[in-house]
Amino acid sequence: MAENKTRRMCFNINGLLGGILATVLLLAILVFLTIQAIAVQQANATNFYEIENPTSIQATSVDNAAKWVNK
Repeated sequence: MAENKTRRMCFNINGLLGGILATVLLLAILVFLTIQAIAVQQANATNFYEIENPTSIQATSVDNAAKWVNK
């Protein structure tokens, strides 16, 4: 019977070490994106919309909606 001469190392890049590296890389990306999302949320949490003339806001009605639906 032919002898198997391929190296099967536990810490090969395709083995356990590769899985650990992929997991660490994905977690690092997750941490980076989470930190960026929190920074964006904090920067925009104090930017409020300013309504200049609140009395000019029209209530939703069937007549008001009909003129926008057919456009």
